[in-house]
Amino acid sequence: MKKIYTGIDIGSREIKIVTMEKIEESWKVLARTAIKSKGVKKGWISNKEQAKESLEEALKEQEETLGVPIEEALVAIPSYGRNLTITSGEVDLPNGKVEYEDIIKCLQDAVLGKIPEGRELVTVFPIVFTLGEEGYKNPIGQSGDSMIVKAVVATVPKEVMTMMQSLFHACGVEIVDIAFHEIGDYDCTRNKDYDSKVGAMIDIGYDTTKVAVFNKGIMIKDEIIEMGSHQIDRDLKEAFAIPSRMASYIKERFAVSNKRYADINDTMEIVTKDGSTININQLNVSEIVEARLTDLLRLAKKQITILTNREISYIIITGGISELAGFQYLVENVLGRVGTTLTIHEIGIRENKYSSAAGIIKYFDEKLKLRGKSYSMMSEAKEESIMAPRNKQEKNGETIINRVFGYFFDNN
Repeated sequence: MKKIYTGIDIGSREIKIVTMEKIEESWKVLARTAIKSKGVKKGWISNKEQAKESLEEALKEQEETLGVPIEEALVAIPSYGRNLTITSGEVDLPNGKVEYEDIIKCLQDAVLGKIPEGRELVTVFPIVFTLGEEGYKNPIGQSGDSMIVKAVVATVPKEVMTMMQSLFHACGVEIVDIAFHEIGDYDCTRNKDYDSKVGAMIDIGYDTTKVAVFNKGIMIKDEIIEMGSHQIDRDLKEAFAIPSRMASYIKERFAVSNKRYADINDTMEIVTKDGSTININQLNVSEIVEARLTDLLRLAKKQITILTNREISYIIITGGISELAGFQYLVENVLGRVGTTLTIHEIGIRENKYSSAAGIIKYFDEKLKLRGKSYSMMSEAKEESIMAPRNKQEKNGETIINRVFGYFFDNN
């Protein structure tokens, strides 16, 4: 069965949308979009009308590529105010062995009645399922009289959910599931090796840097640093007395992250704020960029040591700025051998800025697999229309925010 999912990441700099198709165990990118965002600051909707305008523009571009409307989506949300609580649930096994329905009921028992007032459930991370003395990551088919799950329950303040619900409802898109950006980043690059160790993710965004620690594939702690690649824009702006837009252009189109990779003979003519024309070279620019990125990575490294005293086996860095030439060399200088830049393997989204949007798709698919569910965001008729001639189609849909208890815990 083909499965088609759409993931959306609303960032302060850009709104990223990825639509992927899964056939058996292979992923294919059907479309991806990144447009400048407005009305979003540090992951929060600061101006709903501007954010709605940006999201609608991104959806329109994605729909034109697909040839069908997007009515359902997975959404990455900021982890501001998040709470991670370890809890447990238990269920009897009437058939003497574990079936998918038992897993759903066990997770339900771990959550129901344990969400504090004023907070909303984001997701449940099963740590281990126990039958007798044995523990399992996936207990399907195992025998026993009862089963206990130890899990991490993630919640956020209700206003965070309400903010997203209102925005997507206004755009006619139903939110099927939600996940933190950091979880999307991890699942975009996860493998069996990472799932057996303790490591960290660093996502350098436009105005914040997200740091998260993972233990055997489960996010256990995280922190948001109030600094991002926007600081590089400010540094360039001050150094050359240029407008903000020009500074951003130089960072994205001319700079490299390490002076080792810079060419002193590669120059660029720019106009300063007072109207004068100057020439800048790539070496001077890269020295400014390298200094700021080094500060950010050192700050993130320090934050990891604050979050955990466990030995870190890997540190993966993502974010659009990680695409700059020489970034991996800089990472190794600051973080050592455990540091590496995230690599997206799917053709069509090789840029790291798509890691959260693509990762939440893979995360959602794994959740379905554990619960024995099969799902696609596109009907067969829509699947047949994908890549067909682009005809204008109307969107409709009603947002339902809490699908955790609806979709995942229903027994149908």
